[in-house]
Amino acid sequence: MAAKEKTGNAFVETIKTIVYALVIAGIFRTLFFQPFWIPSGSMKETLLIGDFLFVNKMAYGYSYASCPSVIIPRIGVNIDAKDICGVFDGDNERLFGSEPERGDVAVFRHPVSGRDYIKRLIGLPGDTIQITQGVVSINGVPVELRGDGVFEEAMERQGPQGMRPRCENGAIGEGGTCMKSRQIETLPNGVEHAILNIGNQASDNTGVYTVPVGHYFFMGDNRDNSADSRLAQQAGGVGFVPFENLIGRADRIVFSSGGRSMLFFWTWRSDRFFKAIK
Repeated sequence: MAAKEKTGNAFVETIKTIVYALVIAGIFRTLFFQPFWIPSGSMKETLLIGDFLFVNKMAYGYSYASCPSVIIPRIGVNIDAKDICGVFDGDNERLFGSEPERGDVAVFRHPVSGRDYIKRLIGLPGDTIQITQGVVSINGVPVELRGDGVFEEAMERQGPQGMRPRCENGAIGEGGTCMKSRQIETLPNGVEHAILNIGNQASDNTGVYTVPVGHYFFMGDNRDNSADSRLAQQAGGVGFVPFENLIGRADRIVFSSGGRSMLFFWTWRSDRFFKAIK
């Protein structure tokens, strides 16, 4: 009987330990830092497919979007942040809220799909934004741009989804060199970052957007390969992002893997470990 009791107690203690660990991890992820894998190339070269980072949730305070979503399609798990914290949705305010700064690379909740996106903040509430021949104008003033060579990468499948990059130098074969024009963009507050261009397309010439109060305008650094605020939500884009949908700021890449799996150690990008995001 004693042996059975010990076995039973050990099982109960193991379950308690697992539950406590999950609770602590949930609190940590909700309040402080959220892990985020880069799934697409919309933020190249600032962020590459396979970069892994922690999002600083303390940067902008807390809202319903701070609650984690747990989505694991393979086993049918789909727990949305609104399922947990939806009661706090709708007022477009934040607890301990802090305004983001122009140029921040931020993770936010898509206003319609609820999926997490990562882009660069270009427009603040009240700003007018227009893109003309690929040049962003903020409040009627074009941002400063200067050429900075060419971004090169191999034409091959990237990341778990196996996506191939788009290239400015046209269709090239597997293993060839895919090139994009690289420029340094300087925002009005002095933030500098690299942007990439592939060619002239509709999103390079837009009308004037006026950012509503309490909302923000985001763009990807890989300008011709990003679904962002230039596209309305109904057209598959992001549109204007409410303040309450911000999740946190991306400050530093922790780990990076260029292969189909993080276990393929020969594809690890050691030069990107703990790299600051600018």
